[in-house]
Amino acid sequence: MKISTKGRYALRMLIDLAEHNNDGFIALKDIAERQGVSKKYLEQIVPILNRSDILQTNRGFQGGYKLAQSPSKYTIGTILRLTEGSLAPVACLDQNPIQCERNSGCVTLPIWQGLNKVINDYLDNITLQDILDRQKELYSNDYMI
Repeated sequence: MKISTKGRYALRMLIDLAEHNNDGFIALKDIAERQGVSKKYLEQIVPILNRSDILQTNRGFQGGYKLAQSPSKYTIGTILRLTEGSLAPVACLDQNPIQCERNSGCVTLPIWQGLNKVINDYLDNITLQDILDRQKELYSNDYMI
């Protein structure tokens, strides 16, 4: 499994919105500038997030995007599954029940199922708020006299 640019940029965009959650609607150009990402690329990601009701949108003057819910409601697993599709390490785990003809005798299937569980459990237990909290903790200990 390899997370694509789309998944990484979507995550960066949502973290940026979480950081500025109290600032109202944020223009896509501002997110693009802060994140060093192409605005055009973010424009391709927005419809995916909009279809899933992750974002609130405001058009016109003072328009932009903001999170529809608090940062603690969004897991990294949910965000990546929206942008990447499946997080399964092998294709046979994309179907439920498993359709592979070797399913019943596959000695490696338990390995892939275990890896899939670890990946999903890990990513489903990290929220945008957790990332903000970690960032705040890192920077609060970074002071000079």
